[in-house]
Amino acid sequence: MARKIGSRYTANQILGRGSAGTVWLGEGPEGPVAVKLLREDLASDQELVGRFVQERTALLGLDHPNVVSVRDLVVDGNDLALVMDLVRGTDLRTRLDRERRLAPAAAVAIVADVADGLAAAHAAGIVHRDVKPENVLLDMQGPLGPGGSHPALLTDFGVAKLIDSPRRTRATKIIGTPDYLAPEIVEGLPPRAAVDIYALATVLYELLAGFTPFGGGHPGAVLRRHVTETVAPLPGIPDELWQLLVQNLAKAPASRLRASELAGRLRELLPLVAGMPPLDVDEPDTEPGEEPEEAAGQAEAPRREQVRRGAVPLVPGAKPADSNRDTHTSMRVPAPDELAGGARGTARVPRATGAPRPGSARHRAVTRRRRLTLGAAALLLAAAAGVGTWLATSGDDAGATPQDRSSSAPASP
Repeated sequence: MARKIGSRYTANQILGRGSAGTVWLGEGPEGPVAVKLLREDLASDQELVGRFVQERTALLGLDHPNVVSVRDLVVDGNDLALVMDLVRGTDLRTRLDRERRLAPAAAVAIVADVADGLAAAHAAGIVHRDVKPENVLLDMQGPLGPGGSHPALLTDFGVAKLIDSPRRTRATKIIGTPDYLAPEIVEGLPPRAAVDIYALATVLYELLAGFTPFGGGHPGAVLRRHVTETVAPLPGIPDELWQLLVQNLAKAPASRLRASELAGRLRELLPLVAGMPPLDVDEPDTEPGEEPEEAAGQAEAPRREQVRRGAVPLVPGAKPADSNRDTHTSMRVPAPDELAGGARGTARVPRATGAPRPGSARHRAVTRRRRLTLGAAALLLAAAAGVGTWLATSGDDAGATPQDRSSSAPASP
């Protein structure tokens, strides 16, 4: 059902929902637009409305080919809305859900586009704070790039900053999505441009691997990994690309590149990854107690669907498919002792395709079979050795004379 948004826009059809509000296909004086209508409880927050108006100039001034431009901000009664360019295409999460992982050339090209958009935003003093596949739109009407990639545009600029406030989040809340949160945010430091670089490097890892480097399980465990664990290697990618990933997933913000530098480095690597197929790796193992044990012989594909990375429910009772698309959800910051109590060292290493999870029933069955096989082999070897010794001894005795045999016996005292 159509509804008026201010005096200039009409919202005709819902395109999607998130925890911050609803996106509508709308119509304005200059043609079709996307209208992000924030939740009513946000619209009734006078402090938020004031920040909304203050941010208007900065958001309207952000104009870049790889950014979904904000055309207008509407404050009208209970309506608080961002009017944005309409992108004819899909979001990156939808493509990942369909393909699971991308060819390296496509992944690198998409992330380079997003880095260009971030460079423009950071130059304007705007930090996105919620970079993730759901907020990357693919323009299906644009020209195809390396690996069959469509032009990528980053959307939802300003929403995290608008919703975040000392009164709303206090000192014990975080705004963002756990799989993509930089360690400094988990530790309570103010978000700078480097948090977007960390999140974008996480997206690149996910596009290549099919899962995020620190995701999976309870949100508290995800936050702990960001602070305490180093990223596990991805087999099969060029070392130059891996080193770039490691640098931009560094715990120290100063170690990461600026957005413009990251975009340039990625484009330099495009010839190196041209023609490479998607990687062939399985998801890493969850920590003990985070996932129900699979039955022996259970197929891997259903299990992968069950523990898809990025599908971390933050609200009790929420379905993974819904929570995966929610954004700007508040969660408690773990206390220092909670962070210190987690596993330290390298994050869970991806398994070879088809390999069983350690600790699973299938893994124990394989281990038992292996032990039985090794035990049987050891018995056979021991038996063979004994028979060989007996034969050798018997052969010696058979060819020996009585004098020889008597000479081999110990002498009588």
